[in-house]
Amino acid sequence: IDGDNLLPDLETLQNKGEKFTNLDTQVDLQDSTQQALTSNAYLGGWGIKEALDQGADIVICPRVTDAAVVIGPAAWKFNWQRNDYDALAGALTAGHIIECGAQCCGGNYAFFEEVPSFRDVGYPIAEIEADGSFTITKHPGTGGLISEGTVKAQLLYEISTPAYYNPDVIAHFDTLQIAQAGEDRVYVSNCRGSTPPPTHKVCFNTRGPYKQSMETLLTGLDIEEKAERYLDAVFHNLGGRDQFDDVDVQLIRSDHDDPDSNEVAHAALRITITHSDPSKFGRMFAAKVTELGLAGIPGNTGRGAAGFSGGPAIYHWPALIDSQKITEHVHIGGKSIEVLPTQRLGLEDIYYQQHPASIKPAPTGPTQRIPFGRLFGTRSGDKGGNANVGVWALTDESYSFLYEYLTVEEFKRLVPDFGAFEVERYDMPNLLAMNFYIKGVLGTGAASNHRIDKQAKSLGEYLRAKYIEVPEILAKDIA
Repeated sequence: IDGDNLLPDLETLQNKGEKFTNLDTQVDLQDSTQQALTSNAYLGGWGIKEALDQGADIVICPRVTDAAVVIGPAAWKFNWQRNDYDALAGALTAGHIIECGAQCCGGNYAFFEEVPSFRDVGYPIAEIEADGSFTITKHPGTGGLISEGTVKAQLLYEISTPAYYNPDVIAHFDTLQIAQAGEDRVYVSNCRGSTPPPTHKVCFNTRGPYKQSMETLLTGLDIEEKAERYLDAVFHNLGGRDQFDDVDVQLIRSDHDDPDSNEVAHAALRITITHSDPSKFGRMFAAKVTELGLAGIPGNTGRGAAGFSGGPAIYHWPALIDSQKITEHVHIGGKSIEVLPTQRLGLEDIYYQQHPASIKPAPTGPTQRIPFGRLFGTRSGDKGGNANVGVWALTDESYSFLYEYLTVEEFKRLVPDFGAFEVERYDMPNLLAMNFYIKGVLGTGAASNHRIDKQAKSLGEYLRAKYIEVPEILAKDIA
C-alpha cells in the first residue's frame, strides 16, 4: 500500500503551494534552511482491508497509524462499513491499547508491586467482537499482568483530549467501560465513535542546526558557585558564549547534604551548544573543554567523554493536510487498486457529544501528608514536542478528591519545570481519570530537545513522588 508522495523537501512544498497546518508551531515552513529528511502521511486501515479482501496473506504498509493494523483486519473480518463508527472506535481503542506491546501487560505500570513477575512478560492479544467490543489478554504462563489498571494506564498513554483522533474514526475515551473479566482478561465495551477529522496527520522530520553536549560533575560544597566559575572558563576558552545560536545549561542537583557516599555528592552540569557551522563542533569542542580539566574548579571530573559527538539535530514537525489530497494505492497481483479515505466519500457526518458526568462531593476532614503516588497511578509520554501525563484514581472517593484538588494550577505547582508551559486538563470520569497535556515542553521532539528524559516517560513517576495533603479517610488504607 502506498500514499501519494508528500514531496521530498520543504522547498518543493513551498513551490507547489501546498498548505499544511502546523500542530505545534515548532518549525517555520517558510524557513528555507530547514531540509526535510522525511515526510509521511499517517494512513488508516482501509487499504489494509482492501488488501485482505483481495486475498493477501501479508500486507506491507507505509506509515500507517499504530491502530490501523488492528482496524484493518477487524473491518475485514466483520465487513464493517465506513460509517460503522462505534465498531471502528472500538477497534481503534484496542489498537491504542496493544500498540506498545507489553506496556499494557504490566510494563511501566505505576503500581508495579501488583505485577507477579517481570520475567518473560507476555505480549497482548485483542479479541475483537463484531460490535467493536474486545477483550485484552495474553498467553498463559507468561509474566506480567492484565488488569483494569494496566489497561487504563495504556489508554492514558500519549493522548491529549478524550476524543482520540484517527484518519478512519474518532474514538471517545470518555464513553468506554472497562471491567475485569477473569485472570489476565479485561473487557472493554461501549466506546462511541464519530466522523473522522477532515485532515490527515503528516510527520516531517527536518535537519536542524548542529548541536553538541557535554557533562561534568560538580562535587561537594558550593555547587552553584562552582558551576558559575566553570561556565565562565569554558566559554572563554571556546571564544565566547555569544558566538553560538543557542546555549542550554542545566544544573541537575542530585547531590545530597552530608553525603553518605562519593556518588551522592555529585551534581551534574550539562551544556548544549547550537550553531549552523559544523566547524565549531566535534573534536574541537571536546578539546577546548578537556584543556580545562586540571585548570579550574576542585574535584572536576567528567561523566563519559568531555564532549559528546556533535551533529545536526533532527526536528520533528507534525502537521495536518486536507484529507481530500490523500489517495492510497494497494498493489497486489500486478494491479494497483485505488482506495479513497472516508473523508472523500461524502458520507453524512455523525458526531458524539458526551454528557457531563456527576461527580460526588470530595471527602473532607483532617488531612495527612502522603506521596501523591500512594493514592494515584500515572502514565506519561511524548506527543512530538508536547508531553502528557494521565492520572487515575483507584476508588470513587479518591477520584472525587482528585477531581477537585488537581487543577491545572496545582499541577503546575507540583511539577514547576513542566508547569512553566501551557497545560490543558481533560477529564474522563468513566475511567476515574484525567489527562494533563503540556505544550512545547519537549521543544522540537525527542531527537533534538536537551532534557535528560527526552520523551517525558518519567514525568508520571516524578508527579507520584510529590507529597500532598489528603483527607485522612483516603489515607487510612495506605501501608
